[in-house]
Amino acid sequence: MTHHYDFIIIGSGMGGGTIAYALRESGARILLLERGDYLPQEAQNWQVEAVFAQNRYKSAEQWIDASSGAGFKPGVHYFVGGNTKVYGACLPRFRSEDFEALEHEGGTSPAWCISYEELQPYYALAEQLFFVHGNAGEDPCEPRRASPYPFPALPHEPTVAALCDKLRDQGLYPYSLPMAVDWREGGRCIRCMTCDGFPCKLHAKGDAERCLVIPALQHGTIDLWTKTRALRIVTNDGGRRATAVEVERGGEKLTLHAERIVVACGAVNSAALLLRSANSAHPRGLANSSDMLGRNYMMHNNTALTAIDPRKTNPTVFQKTVAINDYYFGDDDFPFPMGNIQALGKLQAGMLSAAVPGLPKALLRGLARRSIDCWVMSEDLPDPNNRITLGQNGELRVHWQPNNRAAHRQLLRRAARMMRAAGYPLVFTQTLGIETNSHQCGTARFGDDPTDSVLDPFCKAHDLDNLYVVDSSFFPSSTAMNPALTICAQALRVADHLQGVELLA
Repeated sequence: MTHHYDFIIIGSGMGGGTIAYALRESGARILLLERGDYLPQEAQNWQVEAVFAQNRYKSAEQWIDASSGAGFKPGVHYFVGGNTKVYGACLPRFRSEDFEALEHEGGTSPAWCISYEELQPYYALAEQLFFVHGNAGEDPCEPRRASPYPFPALPHEPTVAALCDKLRDQGLYPYSLPMAVDWREGGRCIRCMTCDGFPCKLHAKGDAERCLVIPALQHGTIDLWTKTRALRIVTNDGGRRATAVEVERGGEKLTLHAERIVVACGAVNSAALLLRSANSAHPRGLANSSDMLGRNYMMHNNTALTAIDPRKTNPTVFQKTVAINDYYFGDDDFPFPMGNIQALGKLQAGMLSAAVPGLPKALLRGLARRSIDCWVMSEDLPDPNNRITLGQNGELRVHWQPNNRAAHRQLLRRAARMMRAAGYPLVFTQTLGIETNSHQCGTARFGDDPTDSVLDPFCKAHDLDNLYVVDSSFFPSSTAMNPALTICAQALRVADHLQGVELLA
């Protein structure tokens, strides 16, 4: 049986789902491949034990920490919609300065080959697609907006609102997190406690499956194959054109042909697929004449912070509505970028049990009832030695040493200080390691110079005429903001380029 398409898109997450959606009316015959299946709607979607202790939805595969040789279970989820099925639904834009070269205490964050203004109209389209709720003008380093958010920000619950007042009393500027949950009139969202890190049993989260893939499939020119793993990409003899994708489906190996191939498997798996696709024309891996493929792997410096007032409980249900960017570009005492502080979904006792096994459950329940919980995030700078490689048996090896830690420690001190000043005397932190890779990026950076990048400014491989990589792989820097909206915006821009359309700001 011959399988031939105009486009094959590998991966149905934020990047692949956006490309499929944006090309849905192009008339092109498109095949969307997903190695997983649809995530089921079931009672376990909202069960802490199932999600955090049993890791019901997390991949069971192991990657190798190259520095120790030990295996670890990565934070990846193989479903239609990818990691957006369990993400926190926070969709901020990057700062305009993030697209320029920035000096950090730990080194230089390089400039992007496009500006914020080039991406700005696509950010606006992406916010519409994901019904983003926010308030313009609150964020002290907010980039220019040509239009307001599609919907008003989610209201703060009383404890969070009181915290915002106490932060303002300290001279800080808390702002409403831009959130992709269906809190519109008649929407599905009930603002529950099982959003951040959980699948949504009500399909009320703005994820790639609901907002992109399902609408795209309404058009008869797009097919979706689930439980189909891409093994390698085949090129013609000269190596300038990708001609086919070899896949495994139902225990059978198939070869699928296409005029254009879009890789969108996530920064780690996209790099691994291209490395596995090495041939005589591309001996170091597909699109790797620069030797940059797999290099500059980034995933943020991340710390979970729990602040506790032992004198009172926190009855908040939906906590993820506020963030702080006052230290994003530094302050008078530390003139280098530090990063972002944002509320997490409300901590529950079972989450603590999974993170800190061995402590009495009664103690953990008491702590969870009294806590406010934050995510402290700083930029992870690109380093060519932080990279993805394949072992002798094809196993995925992650070489990663954290950097820019001094800035992260400075941000942690300020976060702890502001929470204590707000009335939370007990502050606990847990800095996350190599397994916390939900913000992975950078392994196929884009740029104008083929000797120093893998992709061109429209995410086409420099070395091939018809191969694109459209996920967070293209990032030259990680910034200190959640990456999903930027992935979507660039994918919309790439789709317009593929259709010969230029969208003006």
